[in-house]
Amino acid sequence: MKSFLLCLPLVALALTGCQTANQNATAGAVAGGVLGAAISDGDNRLAGAALGAAAGLAASTLIGTAPKQGQCYYRNSRGERFIAAC
Repeated sequence: MKSFLLCLPLVALALTGCQTANQNATAGAVAGGVLGAAISDGDNRLAGAALGAAAGLAASTLIGTAPKQGQCYYRNSRGERFIAAC
């Protein structure tokens, strides 16, 4: 638990500076991998890191980068996400 709390500032810092979708996905995967390895027990660190990286990648893809002020996320009929005025 102590290592989990030590990793939280690193994760927050990694996710705040991202601008593009690729940078955001990379930061999410790295942060998730670090957290997964930190909270798993000693025998399962690799599995924890892999699951954490997958969860971080999925979360960063769903959350994405923040739109500019006055813009919102939308999805079209094919499920593609785009940004337009609110």
